[in-house]
Amino acid sequence: MHAHLNVNGIEARRAFLRAATSTMAVGIIGCASERATNGTKTETPHGAEEEGEVTPGEDLMQEHGVLERILLVYDEAVRRLEHNEALDLALVSNAASIVRRFVEEYHEKLEEQFVFPRLEAAKRETNLVAILRSQHQRGREVTEEILKFANASASSDLARALRSFNRMYRPHAAREETVLFPAFRSVVGRAAYSELGEQFEDQEHARFGEHGFEETVAQVAKLEAALSIADLASFTP
Repeated sequence: MHAHLNVNGIEARRAFLRAATSTMAVGIIGCASERATNGTKTETPHGAEEEGEVTPGEDLMQEHGVLERILLVYDEAVRRLEHNEALDLALVSNAASIVRRFVEEYHEKLEEQFVFPRLEAAKRETNLVAILRSQHQRGREVTEEILKFANASASSDLARALRSFNRMYRPHAAREETVLFPAFRSVVGRAAYSELGEQFEDQEHARFGEHGFEETVAQVAKLEAALSIADLASFTP
């Protein structure tokens, strides 16, 4: 009789512990989900980054995405200019203004202030950094030309400037993504890398507001729609 009661008691305690463990797990998952939803950076007991945290490299590459979409806007503008098709030059001016404001005066300044100096100090990819610096400067000059030619309706000069900008920036961005950014991460310690991510975010918010990146992407999307290149499926061969 006593043995039967003991067995029943043990089983009851096991059932209670299983239920309690399940409830605790649900609570922990719920709290973690709430922190992720609220955009709060969290860490595991070993200090590992949560999936929701954007690293400096990811941040820079997302900004490259804005540039790469503007290059498609420039492609379409060149195509229309060369085929004598209708083109609102204000769209080109607006695209160039986004390049100046978001790419040249913000994104490239981050690279020049935080990325290039660290690689130079570590004597890593110094030749590449020198070329990228030079191309940043040349890109700003070409953007000035694009704005000037768009405002003057100088079609042939505008097409030439747009082509030269795209020809430089496609390999420029590709080399940064495949060589520069990985080298940068390798020379920056984990703690410093995490801190840089916060600095990048702070600078973006200070310059463009809390949703500056999303608003910039929306502006580019409007340009794509106006030029009838917003449908991604239309690029499928």
